[in-house]
Amino acid sequence: MNEQFTDNRNARRYELRVGDHVAFAEYRIDGDRIYFTHTLTPGALRGQGIGGRLAKAALSDAKARGLKIVPRCSFIADYIAKHPEFADE
Repeated sequence: MNEQFTDNRNARRYELRVGDHVAFAEYRIDGDRIYFTHTLTPGALRGQGIGGRLAKAALSDAKARGLKIVPRCSFIADYIAKHPEFADE
């Protein structure tokens, strides 16, 4: 299935669109920090690695922008624990 990753800055969330479904990671930027506050993967997409691909793309983009990552969402925190290259604090 075709996937499309975007940073929907108006909605303050990264999105991974898969078919008719959208997984997203909401964030808030304050200065040089990006706070990930909530992540959602629709039920129809669970168990396919969509959440992990979304997290990797979102965190990679935040790093490329020079932002310090602050996980306030358990999914992003768990992802960073398994991928310490994204840890800032």
